[in-house]
Amino acid sequence: MKRREFFGAFGSLAAWSLAARAQQPAKQATIGYLGSNTPAAEAARLAAFLQRLRELGWVDGRTAIEIRWAEGRNERFAEIAAEFVRLKVDVIVTAGNAAIVAAKQATSTIPIVFAVSGDPVGTGVVASLARPGGNVTGLSIQATDLTGKRLELLREAAPGLRRLAILYNGGAPVAALEMNELPQIARTIGLEVTPSEIRRAEDIAPAFEAFKDRVDAIYICADPLVVTNRVRISSFALAARLPTMFGQRENVEAGGLMSYGPNFVDLYRRSADYVDKVLRGTKPADLPVEQPTKFDLVINLTTAKSIGLTVPPSVLARADEVIE
Repeated sequence: MKRREFFGAFGSLAAWSLAARAQQPAKQATIGYLGSNTPAAEAARLAAFLQRLRELGWVDGRTAIEIRWAEGRNERFAEIAAEFVRLKVDVIVTAGNAAIVAAKQATSTIPIVFAVSGDPVGTGVVASLARPGGNVTGLSIQATDLTGKRLELLREAAPGLRRLAILYNGGAPVAALEMNELPQIARTIGLEVTPSEIRRAEDIAPAFEAFKDRVDAIYICADPLVVTNRVRISSFALAARLPTMFGQRENVEAGGLMSYGPNFVDLYRRSADYVDKVLRGTKPADLPVEQPTKFDLVINLTTAKSIGLTVPPSVLARADEVIE
């Protein structure tokens, strides 16, 4: 989207008509929202973010938002960040380490709030969780901490699993960090590992062709490229009758078998609190990076039936959501 929007693209959120709080600043604030994925992929997340801003008093006539979509393409992050700098937005909101790094490289003065970061310390986005330093802060999902749990759940759901494929974006900093430990963890529990690197949508089909008849399941590392191409990835996996493990529920809605990870909608909602504080004068360096409080296990039983997999009752009983 190339025009200024007043939160008008997402249904009922278009009517920002609540009265401003007494503490509402007189100056209109401009928020630059750098969406790492597509509008469809981030609709629920953006809606939660906007709703929380509304609750905090940032209402129509007081706040403008510039929304841009990178659609999982890393080269777009720097372009959009540079545009926000030219527009002199008051704060940049984004998610995913590649987008955060691009925004940080574009400006050292405009506050940057990230709704999701896989490992902000490990990728150098912040100095530490308690003292982020600089102009960047937000919420960390510590993606690498969940690797073992995901493998455990996938193996429980597919007891015959012996050969594991790992699909990851080699251009994504967090995926690279996850790949540093994922193969080792898999091997310690007796899994044979076949990694496959993708960097663009065109790499997905060849990756699945390479997996053909060689693996029993696929672990997909979370990344905007993956979310943007979630339907394509799930379609290939369904055709190959392969169970899949993701880090985000959107992939399961698109036909993946299961996901385990933080509730992203909740994280985006909480990121609005950071924006509120920043717009009221708090420096990002003084706002510690917070971590998730909600984690969801989502299982798609329709997909399980399609690939001929019976998910054990012990796994289903722990699911936060079952799609049928």
